[in-house]
Amino acid sequence: MTSRFVITGTDTNIGKTVFSAALADALGACYWKPVQSGLEGETDSETVRRLGRIPSSRIYPEAWRLKTPASPHLAARIDHVRIVPEALSPPSTQSSLVIEGAGGVLVPLTESSVFADVFTRWQIPVILCARTGLGTINHTLLSLEALRRRSIPVFGVVFIGDEEADTQAIIAKLGDVTCLGRLPLLDPLTSDTLPQAFNDHFDISCFQKGIQ
Repeated sequence: MTSRFVITGTDTNIGKTVFSAALADALGACYWKPVQSGLEGETDSETVRRLGRIPSSRIYPEAWRLKTPASPHLAARIDHVRIVPEALSPPSTQSSLVIEGAGGVLVPLTESSVFADVFTRWQIPVILCARTGLGTINHTLLSLEALRRRSIPVFGVVFIGDEEADTQAIIAKLGDVTCLGRLPLLDPLTSDTLPQAFNDHFDISCFQKGIQ
């Protein structure tokens, strides 16, 4: 049985990459980051490989690697690179696949397209990562609305941060969305603490039901 998911967020630096590493590890999945902006330091693919203990053979290369740490449309302009959203197609694999977007749902890939436009074409179930802190209700509900206006299938929401039961409950109710679990902020964050936290806070069987 294989599952395919797109991991996106309500903002940048939400924790998408950490969750992607945990999910790819738990599912024995492959991982793909279509567009990487910013190459100084550890890239998202390298972080997933390290934290999720994912072998290099299960990490697909990025379609575009941009040096500038900025929104893809701006990074591409500065780096003199042309991104072609229509050329982005998920890699073919017999394994489960975790695809991580850049930033939030409406992050621009080019001057005329956003990541959600690609998600619309793919029709792969989306997992939306959201903070638990102040402001997340508005950001999460807006992101869900943007996804649904484009008829993108929403698999559920993952919360990242400290427990905020009322916030999580009202998002589930008003957003009419499944709350898949909450990943706490880990200190230390390592390849040992991450899988343990995932096992403690998520039911892997619910992700295995996302068969594609």
